[in-house]
Amino acid sequence: MIFDTETSAETVADRIRRRFAAALDERGYRADDAQQAAVEHLAIWLDDFLAGRHGFLRKPVAGVYLWGGVGRGKSFVMDNFFAAAPIQAKRRVHFHAFLQELQGRMLAFTGQSDPLVRVARVIAEETRLLCFDEFHVHDIGDAMLLGRMLKVLVDEGVGLVCTSNYQPENLCPNPLYRERFRPAIELIEKRFDVVSVDAGEDYREHSTSLEEWGSYLWPARADDLELIGSRLGLAQDARFDEVLSVNHHPLRVHAHDDHCAWMDFSEMFERPRSASDYLWLIERYPRMAVSGLGPLADYPPDVSMRFLNFIDIAYDRQLKLQLFASVSLEELAAGGAAVDFARTLSRMRQLKAEPLQLK
Repeated sequence: MIFDTETSAETVADRIRRRFAAALDERGYRADDAQQAAVEHLAIWLDDFLAGRHGFLRKPVAGVYLWGGVGRGKSFVMDNFFAAAPIQAKRRVHFHAFLQELQGRMLAFTGQSDPLVRVARVIAEETRLLCFDEFHVHDIGDAMLLGRMLKVLVDEGVGLVCTSNYQPENLCPNPLYRERFRPAIELIEKRFDVVSVDAGEDYREHSTSLEEWGSYLWPARADDLELIGSRLGLAQDARFDEVLSVNHHPLRVHAHDDHCAWMDFSEMFERPRSASDYLWLIERYPRMAVSGLGPLADYPPDVSMRFLNFIDIAYDRQLKLQLFASVSLEELAAGGAAVDFARTLSRMRQLKAEPLQLK
């Protein structure tokens, strides 16, 4: 069954519009032209998609790809679209979590031909509408998995909505494997409605909650046990200086208990780590502290990118995060790759900034 049990005379498009208007009213926001146009595009697309309407001799539009700068309301628009979509078989997934799920499900088809295609078809059987948040590609493994997965989902008739900071053409900036992702870019450009919300208003500037999702403290010593332990809330029976096995890879932690963990920046990000490693840690420890942060421009690009991926995942999974740095947030993010650092800085600004007096 595709539709919810709720019945109404209003069209699918009107339902999407109504939900968005109610969400704006509830928060006291006003949609600008770019955001309103994005909602209208999503509403009309879903109405046509569910009714099976498409142009003469033209394949149906597979989905909508929303792109724009940091904080321009993309996720806000998509979340309300998703909530209003009258479909039971729908999912909203974060990019990294979906890739981890994909890799795990492929294990069930080990030894069989083309496990990726088999998993994609199973997902297509389960899902009528799939919404991706924070769609981006920085890893060759991700590029290959995601590119082939998209093609199968589109071919199987799954409706797809994606948000991204990148235009499709710029989705895979690394020239070493850009050409291998080119077919996926062309698929998006040909089969999706690509909608820019780049001129939109920054909704994050309206945030009134100062609980946010943690704190950013500076200038802080990387080994200040008294400060970090108390802020993190380490239990009396916390274990210190231990090595965890994270997805069969060693990771040394300063301290941890059943709910909290204190990590070092160099151990977390200067060594090869995957998004699945960060997901593993966040699922096990709902409260985390990372100390030893310095200006990201001082590190190689791969180190900075791991940190950015971690922040993406932590934010999406609502981790309670304490960051202890030697410099202010603006100094930390200065001089990096504009799009990625801008997204991360926007999310980190929702941490409570706490300047310290060094002892």
